[in-house]
Parts: sequence; C-alpha cells; structure tokens
Amino acid sequence: MLTDLAKFSGVVPLGDVSLPMVANGAPHALGEREFLIPSGDVTMVHPFETTEFFRHGWNSWSPSGWRRVDDAPLRIYGSEQRLLTADDARNDTPHAHSGSAVGAITLPDGEVILLGALGLGAPRVGATGTTLWGTTEELDGEWYLARGPETEVFARYAELVADRLGSRTSSAGRVWCSWYSFYEDLDENLVRDTVDGLAGLPFDVVQLDDGWERSVGDWEANDRFPTGMAATAQLIQSAGFRAGLWLAPLIALPDSAFALERPDLLVQGLHGRPLVAGYNWGGPYYALDTTHEEVKAHLRELFRRVVGWGFTYLKLDFLYAGALEGLRNAPVHREQAYRDAIDLIRDTVGDDVYLLGCGAPIIPSAGTFDGIRVGPDVGAYWENSERPGDPTGVGAKNAFLASIHRAWLRSVYETDPDVVYFRRRRSLLDDEQRQLLEDVATILGFKSTSDPAAWLAPDEISDLRRWLERAETVTQRGRYVFQIDDRIVDLAPFVDYSAPPSTIAN
Repeated sequence: MLTDLAKFSGVVPLGDVSLPMVANGAPHALGEREFLIPSGDVTMVHPFETTEFFRHGWNSWSPSGWRRVDDAPLRIYGSEQRLLTADDARNDTPHAHSGSAVGAITLPDGEVILLGALGLGAPRVGATGTTLWGTTEELDGEWYLARGPETEVFARYAELVADRLGSRTSSAGRVWCSWYSFYEDLDENLVRDTVDGLAGLPFDVVQLDDGWERSVGDWEANDRFPTGMAATAQLIQSAGFRAGLWLAPLIALPDSAFALERPDLLVQGLHGRPLVAGYNWGGPYYALDTTHEEVKAHLRELFRRVVGWGFTYLKLDFLYAGALEGLRNAPVHREQAYRDAIDLIRDTVGDDVYLLGCGAPIIPSAGTFDGIRVGPDVGAYWENSERPGDPTGVGAKNAFLASIHRAWLRSVYETDPDVVYFRRRRSLLDDEQRQLLEDVATILGFKSTSDPAAWLAPDEISDLRRWLERAETVTQRGRYVFQIDDRIVDLAPFVDYSAPPSTIAN
C-alpha cells in the first residue's frame, strides 16, 4: 500500500455526474468523459447506492462478473488453499467488493463508470455503495477512468491495455486437447490411436496435456512414452496437425528432481523453506524463482528442447505461481518477475510458436501470450456438487460464467473458454448446456474439444465437423446478448452466481 497520497483533490466531470476524487496526481483528459490518472491510490465518491460492481479476477480461473454492492462479494469462500491457487490471495477482501486491475459500476441510465489499470504492480479496484477506488502495490502505469456504454468502455480499456502492454495476432485455429477425455492417463499407443481417429477432421492442433512428463518440474518423457516426445510430435505432424504440448514451467512438485536437488532455485517463504504456491496433484507445489540466473538458463534450455522436439503450440499452466509474493534472488515486484519470465519464454520460442496461458495473471500477460484461458476448467457436468459456492470449481457453469464476463479481452488475446463437448455418452450435460458451451466458444472465437472420434456417434461427429468448419459472424447486442450470424443468443438466463448461505460466512 502506498503512503504518498492525495496529491490531487478535486472533482472529475463525467457527463452529468461529477465525482469528488483524491488521487496521486491530477487527472489528464483524453476526451469528454475519459481520463488518465497517475499510478497510485485513487478514491472517488459516487451517488449510486444500489449500483452493480464488475469484479475482474486476477488469473485465468479467478471469478469475474457483476454483483450488486449490497450482495455478498464475488470471491472464493471457505478454502484458503483454493484461494491461493485460483485468485490473488494477497489482496483478497473477504467483506468488500474488489477485483484485479479493472472494475466498473453501473449508472441508472445503463452506462458504466470504469476504472482500470494500465500497468503492473498488482493493482486492485473495488467499490462500495458510495465509493469507487483503486490501489496498487507499486507505481507502474496509469489508471484509465471513463464513463459510457458498457461494451464501448470495456473495449476502449482493452485497446489501451494492448497499446501499453502489447497484443498479438496469431490464431490457434481449431484445437483438439487430450485433457477432458484422458486426463493424466496418456501413453504412446493411446495418442497414436486418437490421432488416427482424428484424421480427416478439420483440426489444426492436437495438444497433449498433463500426463506425458516424469514429474511436474521434470520435463522429460515418462516411461509411457518410450520413444520420446520428438517421435510423438512427429506422429501428430505426420497426420497433418500442429503438435501441441502442456507444461507448467514455473512450478515444481516437492518430490520432483528439480525441487529436491535445487531448493535454492525456488521462491522462498518464511523460515527458510520453499513457498507453497498452490495445491494440486494431491498436495502442495512450489514456484521457481525466475529472477535467479540459473532458473533463467533452465527455462531457456527447456523451451529450446520442447520446440526442438517439434511442438509449436504450447499450453503453459499454473503460471500465476510466478507472480506470488515471496523471497526472490532479486528485489523485483512479483508481477514484474512474472512478466520478465514469460517475456524470456517468448524470446526463446520466437514468434512462430503459439503460446496459450492458463492459470495466468490476465493483465500482466498481455503482449506475450497469443491466447489466454479466461475461466476455470470445464467439465462434462453443469454444477460442481463437491465444491458448492466455489465459482472456480471445475464445471461447465463456472467456466461459462467467468469466460463470458471476459469477452471484452478479445482485442488483447484470443480468449479460450475451454473445450466444447459433443459427446452424449460419458457426459452429464444436456442438449441445452452443450449448446451453451458451443455458443460461448463461438462468441469468444476459440474452438476446441477433447472428444475422441471413437467416443462420438456419427451424428455427433457431423455436428463437430460442421461447427469446426463454420466461420460465424458475431455481434454483441448487450451485456449477455449476442448475434451469431442470423441467430440471437441471450445468455442472461444462465448467469447465476448464487451460493448456499453456508459458503458466504468465511
């Protein structure tokens, strides 16, 4: 939290509304109803007691969406482990509405007032029934303040993010991913059979997910891939597809050779032990200290090797761990340490390799990644009964909710809402829910599935082929209303963040 505050105290005019403001410097007008405000803490007083607040999550899985300010905040309740993994736990506000980098409030006339950061430093935006505020851990970039129609204001903010931090124009094409069919149960024969089954379908990429590596942290082929990953990439390429691979390059499991042999290369927590960066695979994992020269050399060698195997589509996962607060070799702010690491990866692989970020800090990743996951893992079911009230839990509903509230990011990245299901067997989704996932993927412009051809009936294969081959025109008509070619899609009936009361009392 910064202490050198209130260098400006005055009123900012936004059309027929003027907001009293204290800020770290005087606003600079960009237009009639838009301003740049110097980096630092900023607070505005507004008169809209029953307004809605748009909360944006920090990383791919974090909850994003609109909530009335007199409702419970949209956040992760009841699990400190999940909060650490799926949002910015360092800046969580259990009893107040706040989110990462950008927020907005609604006005009675239907317009919004948006406050968004244009830099790093872990900026936070929040609102109450009388205030809209922003804070940042470190001065970096400016704030953008604007009033206007919702879609226009968010589009303008995304344009400025792209201008300041960068954007890319590469397209993933149509992707088949192994995760939601085989999960970690991958082997060479299964990959061969699956690729043979996909031959003739209009996919551009076949991407292998978790399950090929010795351990998370040790990125060599395990015993189930005896001929190695170069041969596996060649198998995919020979069938006419681009070869894709999953890695989590910024973390290591405690029992990985990397963590056991070089604990000094991990971000450190208290008491001289590696920082716990999150929980998965049955326990905790650690974060690599990307400010250390030996880690930089490790990342360069890893990505040269992976690209050398023939993989040119890389899904990089659990990336947020590189931006957690902890003790590093160099005194660099956590989001800058992350940004430097992913820039190093991009420089190593070059511009021709497609990078998809997952579990990635959304705004700090702009300009480096071609695509970004914008929701938690989807599932072949709608609700997550094991984690009720957790908006980041695996399931189609949560993936839809987070993803559709990030459609405005499409000018910065390709936005990946996760896979679409066409199979009816091995699925609890009904026809309406499958259509919803298909529509959201079409709206966001990223088409992928995990359905092996062998799991699909002939009519399901035909539906998949038609969807992959279509090039739809999408126009946004309202917050949740889109036109796909000549069809109007209203997503509002599916937007529901309700949670059992027991999950709201943390």
